[in-house]
Amino acid sequence: MMKTLFLQPPSFDGFDGGAGSRYQAKREIKSFWFPTWLAQPAALVPGSTLIDAPPARLGMADVLPHAKHNDLLIIHTSTPSFANDVKVAEAFKAENPHILIGFVGAKVAVQPEESLARATVIDFVAGNEFDFTIKEIAEGKPFAEVDGIMYRNAEGALIKNRDRAILHDMDQLPFVTDVYQKHLRIEDYFIGYLLHPYISIYTGRGCKSRCTFCLWPQTVGGHTYRTRSVENVIAEIRKAKENFPQVKEFMFDDDTFTDDLPRAEAIARELGKMGVTWSCNAKANVPFKSLKVFKENGLRLLLVGYETGNQQILINIKKGMRIEVAKQFTKDCHTLGIKIHGTFIVGLPGETQETLLETIDFAKEINPHTIQVSLAAPYPGTFLYDQALREGWLDVANAELIDEHGVQIAPLHYPHLSHTEIHESVETFYRKFYFRTPKILSILNEMIRSPQMMKRRLREGVEFFHFLRERSAA
Repeated sequence: MMKTLFLQPPSFDGFDGGAGSRYQAKREIKSFWFPTWLAQPAALVPGSTLIDAPPARLGMADVLPHAKHNDLLIIHTSTPSFANDVKVAEAFKAENPHILIGFVGAKVAVQPEESLARATVIDFVAGNEFDFTIKEIAEGKPFAEVDGIMYRNAEGALIKNRDRAILHDMDQLPFVTDVYQKHLRIEDYFIGYLLHPYISIYTGRGCKSRCTFCLWPQTVGGHTYRTRSVENVIAEIRKAKENFPQVKEFMFDDDTFTDDLPRAEAIARELGKMGVTWSCNAKANVPFKSLKVFKENGLRLLLVGYETGNQQILINIKKGMRIEVAKQFTKDCHTLGIKIHGTFIVGLPGETQETLLETIDFAKEINPHTIQVSLAAPYPGTFLYDQALREGWLDVANAELIDEHGVQIAPLHYPHLSHTEIHESVETFYRKFYFRTPKILSILNEMIRSPQMMKRRLREGVEFFHFLRERSAA
């Protein structure tokens, strides 16, 4: 078995580009997701090490000494972080010329040849379902016999093997929380709308929805929701509760945990018996009956992708959602006392100055507890990326998704809506949503009732205003 290092490389200060982050950028409030996509193969490779540098605040001087002590380096990369990740790989190869280097992640899954051509330091890239792919390579299996990779042979030629079969029996995967316990400090991971400390895991992969912009289903997850058994999920939560007694909340980070409502309700009832507080990603169409079961069994918060308040844009992006359904769902959550972190995207196809204002008014009307406003990000491998190139909304030579500080930029533009107008609408959205008397009073009330929340909201406020200043200077 090769001595293997799984690495999320050092990057920008506060850059959440990790192997669990869906959109890699510096957030308005410093946030870090758990590196689940690296922890999963690490759990399959005995004796391996996982280093998640950004949340641990590790620099190159901290991680580079590991080069001489490992035979195999696996780096999780993304479109925004690729150039930086290649530099890290080059430093490792310079330190240890014999180390094998493989890249994983959505970027190399959809652009394997281009990625290898751009970076000769990379020995191979792995596509979908790379968990067992990396296990086989760590075991010493010849590249030619490993499904799911493209590699550089001894002559420098690029060879693409057949795709790896999609994994349907998800219970074959070991628990990622065992890797968390061994290699991570969970207090380093923070998400503004989740209780701290938290832990996030996947109970399944894939999403039935066909949203044109969404990264994971179109690149590494697929559109079939493949799930772990209820018993398997509960066994991991039970063990994690024992190993991490300080955890205040578990987040189920499946693309849409509520895609299978009977299963979600079954998991909820078991969590309720254990007294677990939990949150999950949900679509804005969960019926009141299911929401009630969730709330009665420990659900605290739902992360909901509303995206926009304009029905035609929802149709354009194939969201499969109606505004009136989303409004009723949100009203039901308010009635039951379920908090919502609502996510919105500006600059999607069909966006105008009028629809931007319509979405802001929609957000104020439904009034989720907190919001996140992102810029439409055309990641390679998504329908939106291909559509933007075809329609002339994206200049491929200037298609960066972040600036030199790691802050998200607006790569899309339309004849009636410029890059600048889309970029500036984010700040307008935040200010109009949060700088309202009812919302300010709600936040102050939350702070008064909890000294811990007081400290947390003050810190977040400082980070938020610093973020706005940084964006304005861009």
